Amino acid sequence: MVEEKVAIFFVGTAGSGKSTMVAALRRWMEGESYSALTVNLDPGIEVPAYEPDVDVRDWVVLGQIMEEYNLGPNGAQVAAADMMAIQAKDILGAVETMDADYVLYDAPGQLELFAFRSASRRLVEVLGGSKPMVAYLYDPALVVTPNGFLTSMLLGATVQFRLGVPLMSVLSKVDLLKQDQREAVQAWAADKWRLYSELTQGEVTPQTALSVEVLQAIESLGAIGPLTMVSSASGEGLEDLYTAAQMVYAGGEDLEKR
Repeated sequence: MVEEKVAIFFVGTAGSGKSTMVAALRRWMEGESYSALTVNLDPGIEVPAYEPDVDVRDWVVLGQIMEEYNLGPNGAQVAAADMMAIQAKDILGAVETMDADYVLYDAPGQLELFAFRSASRRLVEVLGGSKPMVAYLYDPALVVTPNGFLTSMLLGATVQFRLGVPLMSVLSKVDLLKQDQREAVQAWAADKWRLYSELTQGEVTPQTALSVEVLQAIESLGAIGPLTMVSSASGEGLEDLYTAAQMVYAGGEDLEKR
């Protein structure tokens, strides 16, 4: 029996570093003699950060949709998301012709389209098979304040609930943070009471009360796990990301190297 591939969907806000993360993790895995495929799911990208093994633009191209249907960029993105869902089995067929343990799916930059449309859930259901997971990328530009970090937590929890698959929380581009910023983010991720304390410092406002309610809801639902800190530029944390993925479906046991 052939072991089914583990499918990781890299999801995050525009500019969070999904494509460079996919490229860096693929290089790291190859360097460690593990096997992975890369799949571009962004129909509007012009120059990917890597050479994808499977490219959604072989079926759906944003520019062609704009021209054929006389749509602007936003309308074309919506149409493209629906077309990608229709083509999901063809994309999967291309992936299944190749041998690998992991498939790294590079999601479109428009988080709201990928997370909140039923077409994207369909895409994840088909392409993810029996071993899907999401790597949700926290943008370092958004997490350096308590409210910004909480907002990123909320977006990650929303993605998990919408897509309904295991989620890994990943802080990308960690090399861009100053040491004190890194320490603060690590402290908030490890100790939610520390985050609660810093959210409630100073004058209590309606925003403060709302932030506390959101944090309590996320905590009570257990929606967010440990935060893995990764730099695609330096390679820091890539092994930790691989290990976190292994924990989901392999109980932390390493793959047999090829």
